Amino acid sequence: MEITRKAPIGRPRGFDADEALERAMLVFWKQGYEGASLTELTSAMGITRKSMYAAFGNKEALFRKVLERYTEGPASYAARALEKPSAREVAKALLAGSVSTTTRPDCPAGCLGVQGSLASGDSGRAARDALITWRDDGRTRLRHRFQRAVDEGDLPPGADPELLARYVMTVANGIAVQAASGATRSELQQVADAALRNWPPA
Repeated sequence: MEITRKAPIGRPRGFDADEALERAMLVFWKQGYEGASLTELTSAMGITRKSMYAAFGNKEALFRKVLERYTEGPASYAARALEKPSAREVAKALLAGSVSTTTRPDCPAGCLGVQGSLASGDSGRAARDALITWRDDGRTRLRHRFQRAVDEGDLPPGADPELLARYVMTVANGIAVQAASGATRSELQQVADAALRNWPPA
C-alpha cells in the first residue's frame, strides 16, 4: 500500500520561501513596519501565521530577512555604484539608482529603508533601529569609497568624505520621500542632477 506524504499542517503544498519573502517585502515597502499587519503579511505570502513563524520567526525577524532581500535586490544599485571608477560617478550612479528604484511602476513608491521606520512607535523600535544601522552602514561604505578617492587624487585634498557621504545619502533619502509623495521620475532625476552640480572638482 502506497503512503502519500502530506504537507505539514499550516504550510501549503508548494510553499516557496523566496516568493513568500518577495511578497512580504512589498507589503513592508508599501505599509512600513508598523503599518504591515500580520494578517496582511500572511495573506500576501499565502501562508498561515503558524507557517510564517516556523519559516521566518516573528514579525521582526521576518522584517530583517526582508531587509536583506531588499538590499540584495531592489537596493543592489548601491553596491554597484561603489564600484564606479570615480567619486562623481559613484554619486551619480547612487542617486540615479535611488530615482529609478523609488519610482518603479511594479513596486511601491519610495524606499523600504526609509518608509519602513517613518512614524515608528515603541512596537516598531527594533525595526527602526535595524534601519538606522542599515542606513549608517550604507553611509560608512560611501565614506570609505570617498576617502579612497581623496587618497587617489580623484577628490581634492580638502574634500570631506564624511560630509560628501552624508550629502549624497541625504539627497537619496529625500528623493525616496518625494517619490512616496508622488513626485515623478523626471522630477526626481532633475533633483539628482542639481545635487551633482555642486560636486567638488578633482
